Amino acid sequence: MMGTGVLWRNYRQPTLRRSHVAAVVQGDIPLLLAVAVLLALGLLMVGSASISIADRQLGAPFHYLLRQGIYVMVGVLMAFITVQIPLAAWQRLGPLLLLASLALLLLVLIPGVGRNVNGATRWVSLGIFNLQVSELAKLALIVYTAGYLVRRGEEVRTTVQGFIKPLGLLLVFALLLLLQPDFGALVVLGATLMGMLFLAGVRLWLFGLLVSAAAGVLALLAITSPYRMERLTTFMNPWADPFNSGFQLTQALIAFGRGDWFGVGLGASVQKLFYLPEAHTDFLFAVLAEELGLFGALGVIVLFVFVVWRGFAIGRAAAQVGAHFGAYMAYGIALLIGLQAFINLGVNMGVLPTKGLTLPLMSYGGSSMLVTCIAVGLLLRVDRENRRGGQPA
Repeated sequence: MMGTGVLWRNYRQPTLRRSHVAAVVQGDIPLLLAVAVLLALGLLMVGSASISIADRQLGAPFHYLLRQGIYVMVGVLMAFITVQIPLAAWQRLGPLLLLASLALLLLVLIPGVGRNVNGATRWVSLGIFNLQVSELAKLALIVYTAGYLVRRGEEVRTTVQGFIKPLGLLLVFALLLLLQPDFGALVVLGATLMGMLFLAGVRLWLFGLLVSAAAGVLALLAITSPYRMERLTTFMNPWADPFNSGFQLTQALIAFGRGDWFGVGLGASVQKLFYLPEAHTDFLFAVLAEELGLFGALGVIVLFVFVVWRGFAIGRAAAQVGAHFGAYMAYGIALLIGLQAFINLGVNMGVLPTKGLTLPLMSYGGSSMLVTCIAVGLLLRVDRENRRGGQPA
């Protein structure tokens, strides 16, 4: 019997090793496939939506497509590098990343350093491309907050002081973002942080109070700014002024109407021909709906829902093996991607006021693409350590 037991252990061990290696190599294949489809479809639509404007402005029809292709390749490389870094290192780097993002948010406000586009100063020129610092700030705050919830989780759940401390940090970020101004990034960042605190187990009455206070502050910010108030009132009835304040939204709605069930065909959009502003960035989804129709638009929505669901599933698996930092970070990333996609899709469909947020993994833009790819890499790293019982590779 003893010999049989030894033989059985010797037989089983290689199988376990093979499955262990396979899990490391494969990772979360469904998540990878969904992200790959979104990236490929995004490239296709950026090429289609930008070809006319690139030809008119630059004389190079594929200018934006080629640049987006480079962003995607660099983003995938950065995601691969991110997967190799243990979560413990990210947890240690959290405070440093936070300070670096705060420094960049201050730097962009310095005259001559920050780049102004359409009245907003949100970018720092790096020569080869413009870095939108709010994108880095979103990810840095998620990483730091995940570490804070691990260190002070009990305090956050049981005391008012522990709950208020991260909100003070959010107020600093909010002030710097409003000075740019970047109201959309503030909404996404604030909602993500509140979601992480809720999932960490904060008291419901405190959370309800926070949500009410945040809604009041956002409403006050909106009504005290003529620019924001115009956006709020325009989306409710864009047809009241279709050639001025309601122009973007009416053109987007026309694109949806033309798309019908199956679309007018790839590359055949009319709205992208100088009718729909920002067709390859903020309103890429409207062009997609026009060219690929209702089924194409629903397919993109399903893909984003799946990516967010996988993010929460990875976070839950991390919590089950005791990897709480990975769990909170996965929750934060899922909330970030989900909220930004939800707002962009809502703006395109006319159910939310215009915010100036890109569609993650799809819209043209280097900063958004690189940061989102890094965020996906972090999700895959959490999944990798989950497969090892919460232990680093």
